[in-house]
Amino acid sequence: MKITRFEDIEAWKAARTLVQRMRRLSKTSAFVQERDLARQLLRAGISAMANIAEGFDAATRLEFRRFLRIARRSLSEVQSHLYVALDFQLLHAPKFQELYDLAVSAKRLIGGFLRYLDAHRSSPQGDDIPRPRTEHGLP
Repeated sequence: MKITRFEDIEAWKAARTLVQRMRRLSKTSAFVQERDLARQLLRAGISAMANIAEGFDAATRLEFRRFLRIARRSLSEVQSHLYVALDFQLLHAPKFQELYDLAVSAKRLIGGFLRYLDAHRSSPQGDDIPRPRTEHGLP
């Protein structure tokens, strides 16, 4: 599948699914008591989505890769916060594992995308990112 917009990126889709599930979790009574943790968990997930999207519109492939690495780190932050939620008994082990696995999956997709970008460089510097064309053929 050709990527013409950030919504086509599988890692962004996976991060979005994770955020949706965490949002539902944050509305449970246990998380209502721990609003700060719930907010931080959501912020980290949303940051992953946003960095993938922002990176897609980066001026260079190098910059895009930087944003993807930041997104991957935000997902690591989600994983750490999930441990806090588990330790605080805000979620049960199966829900922890489900969300943790979603974060792992999104991180793997980002890693695969980074490898793809490395393998498909258009220039020796890798500074260009193919941009979608408009109906008129202009970038």
